[in-house]
Amino acid sequence: MSDNKLVAETRTQFGKGAARKIRRDHKIPAVMYGHGAEPVHITLPGHDTMMALKVANALLTIVIDGDEQLALAKDVQRDPIKPVIEHIDLVIVRKGEKVTVDVPVHVEGEAAAETVVTVDAQTIQLEVEATNIPENVVVSVEGLEAGTQIKASELELPAGSTLVVDADTLVVNITQQISQEALDAEMAEAEAEAGIEHEEAGEGEAAEGEQPEAAEGEATEGGQAESEDA
Repeated sequence: MSDNKLVAETRTQFGKGAARKIRRDHKIPAVMYGHGAEPVHITLPGHDTMMALKVANALLTIVIDGDEQLALAKDVQRDPIKPVIEHIDLVIVRKGEKVTVDVPVHVEGEAAAETVVTVDAQTIQLEVEATNIPENVVVSVEGLEAGTQIKASELELPAGSTLVVDADTLVVNITQQISQEALDAEMAEAEAEAGIEHEEAGEGEAAEGEQPEAAEGEATEGGQAESEDA
């Protein structure tokens, strides 16, 4: 059974008002269904549930009136601002049953110098046993050169897993790191195409320290105009 055991309570009141009251009591409204059973509306302990769901595809043991049922969180609705779970849809699973889940991709190692590693697929869809869902799929990029691409078919899958996603799905792409000179050249080209011009330093302004010539007859420092005969 799962290590994530959550003691639930059945609920008979529904709607936004009832849901708000449940959340004020630091609990989470949820519904559990699957295998042809009627949906069961329950409340879950807020803190323990949030801790359990920090791990992707966490297998939960839901305890209702002493009876235990394995379940996976199929849909988790979170508040867009506050760190609060608003509602959870749970799907019932059974020991030995195969389920399809999105498993996170974890990259480890360092690629060759002056390369950039891009993870194109953050998760990979696999078919696995409900009671043996892997935490992640590990991809090593140690020493790989620019131009290397790792596709889904090349992944080393966890034991008992079957690939569901297209085998040609790009998972990791390794490219050459762009130099500062090349980046500056690209920026200059883009600005030129956009018609952006930069004024040269001092353009349109008098040179530093340069003073305009005094007009003929202009007052001198002493406040008197210079005469031609002076």
